Amino acid sequence: MRLDKYLKVSRLIKRRTVANEACDSERVTVNGKVARASYDVKVGDVISIRFGERTLSVEVLSTQETVGKESAALMYREV
Repeated sequence: MRLDKYLKVSRLIKRRTVANEACDSERVTVNGKVARASYDVKVGDVISIRFGERTLSVEVLSTQETVGKESAALMYREV
């Protein structure tokens, strides 16, 4: 699954276009390296997102294409 789509489906970022812009402005890293929106997310990857002063780091637990609102938080765990 593409990184921008994963961020949207898991509800870490609300819209896919915003996720795309975050990747383009190098605010998203995967396993310590700046990642493009087209990066292929795999189970076990550690994604870090910078929101201003705050940085959120999560580990990918699953990469389902569609997920309900209640199940979205089960796709990752905070590190």
